[in-house]
Amino acid sequence: MTRFPRPHKTVRISDSLHRQLSVYALAAGAAGVGGLVLAQPAEGKIVYTPAHVNIAPNGGLVLLDLNHDGTPDFGLSNKLRTGCGSLASLKVVQEASANEIWGKGLPCYTGYSCAAALPKGKKVGPKAQFQQDPKSGLFMVVLEHEGSWGPWLNVKQAYLGLKFLINGKTHFGWLRLKLSFERTSKTITATLTGYAYETIPNKAIITGATKGPDDTESAASVPMHAPQAATLGTLALGSPGLSIWRREEPAARRQQSN
Repeated sequence: MTRFPRPHKTVRISDSLHRQLSVYALAAGAAGVGGLVLAQPAEGKIVYTPAHVNIAPNGGLVLLDLNHDGTPDFGLSNKLRTGCGSLASLKVVQEASANEIWGKGLPCYTGYSCAAALPKGKKVGPKAQFQQDPKSGLFMVVLEHEGSWGPWLNVKQAYLGLKFLINGKTHFGWLRLKLSFERTSKTITATLTGYAYETIPNKAIITGATKGPDDTESAASVPMHAPQAATLGTLALGSPGLSIWRREEPAARRQQSN
């Protein structure tokens, strides 16, 4: 014989109990929403871009877009002149008039400005000694027949301290390079191994830091590929690209480094 379930009795809740349950539900809901708000990641964080890019001798100016907005912020140049009076020079240039590089102070060599070779763990912020040289950039190291000079001489790995603008506001960043030298042939081998910037305006960043205390997860990273030598407008990277590409150095800069 088929049995049917008994109908459930309807239980009437007293008005006072109903009010208590309503208050509890509202409180629990508010707590849940508050928890969601607290769980949201902070807006400011360090954006780190890993890289493995050879700054080849006479390979053109390697342009870097730190914040991936499609506008180059800085450039790296490795020049080599062979034959009588051979010379090799590695330098960094600012691609926007307001951008600056942590410098070495007074001209480090007759009439030349130089970029400081910063160690890991150095704070790059408003109090740093930033410089710029729109005509020739800041030299890192120069090898020539009469002698060699520059803050990056004999450096195997170091950091550049960077200052640049995003939507008119100042941001700080770093760029890491590995170097090796061939004294006989006067050749500099330079490899860009990564760079980063702080998304909060005017907030300092530590060289080598890939994420900060405000980050709730690993710092944002963009896969990088070594760029191919190309004219301006030919991107060396795909999406989310515009981060690194090459172009020929302006004539004024080429003459200055010769």
